[in-house]
Amino acid sequence: MAKKAKAKAAKKKTPAKRPARPRSAAKATPASADDERPAKRRVAVAMPLDLETDPYAMFPGELASLLDFVRFAVSRFAEAGVVFAHGTTDPIAEAVFLIGEALHLHPDQFEMFATARVTDHEAVGILHLIEQRITTRLPAAYLVNKIYMRGVPFYVDERVIVPRSYIGELLDSHFDGGETSLIGDPEAVERVLDLCTGSGCLAILAARSFPNAVVDAVDLSEDALAVATRNVADHHLGDRLSLHHGDLFAPLGEQRYDLIISNPPYVDADGMAKLPAECRAEPAMAFDGGDDGLDIIRRILAEAKQHLTPDGGLLCEVGRCRPAIEQDFPHLPLLWLDSEDSEGEVFWIAAADL
Repeated sequence: MAKKAKAKAAKKKTPAKRPARPRSAAKATPASADDERPAKRRVAVAMPLDLETDPYAMFPGELASLLDFVRFAVSRFAEAGVVFAHGTTDPIAEAVFLIGEALHLHPDQFEMFATARVTDHEAVGILHLIEQRITTRLPAAYLVNKIYMRGVPFYVDERVIVPRSYIGELLDSHFDGGETSLIGDPEAVERVLDLCTGSGCLAILAARSFPNAVVDAVDLSEDALAVATRNVADHHLGDRLSLHHGDLFAPLGEQRYDLIISNPPYVDADGMAKLPAECRAEPAMAFDGGDDGLDIIRRILAEAKQHLTPDGGLLCEVGRCRPAIEQDFPHLPLLWLDSEDSEGEVFWIAAADL
């Protein structure tokens, strides 16, 4: 009897064996209230990508804050050899831009939320954008259909070059009526022309800088003008800004302007052959300036005076063509302007000196 009772007691102490659960079900079960270990955030396991080819199918680490994702993106960009030439000039700025757009944050808001935590759902979108930027080699602006110039948002897609002109900054620094201004009163400017307008961003910034001016914008590409039309509507400038399809001054008749601005094609043949993949995704006609890069610039310099008022002037971006321009036009007193990120890539010339 004693032996039977002992065996019975031992049987009661042995816990019943639980049926095994599938591993996927175990992952989906939240930690119990008694478990003191914090659950790890697995931000990438739910990404809607092909698990056999997706590099994020393996958990990338404990990514929690916006800054964590910036660091991760910068490392991935460096590893993949991504090129930056489309509104951002380095991997950090590119990462901040993409992450901000994924989270619907204006660039000015990023610093405020830099240490904020990202939800798992938001992390999926961020990681997907980083992967797209690397695998497609498309400019970041095409992935989110947006770019900012002077803090102002513009719509962009593959029909237009991604805006990255220095002219927007120069309108603020050299055409504001201050001590370094190249004009008098900005409110006295009545007519402005933007040649090779592309997405219309410079024309729109000019309309904002010169509140009493009527602005004309010209482009040879009907696709580009379709994008510009959207931006003009988005910024409610249809009553002051007119778009024209044509070749430089051709659609304008004899109209004269107080200011002509232009960021024309200026890449030479050698440069066109060496464009990185990101730039080859953009319209070639927006880059191609002929053998030496000056085909369009020569025409603008030759015709601009006929379309300027006596006190007007031309502001033109030419990239690295300054030596070639100074060799071809030694008689022109061009004033070379510097911006925060450029030296001598934009010139100004008064109508009287053309």
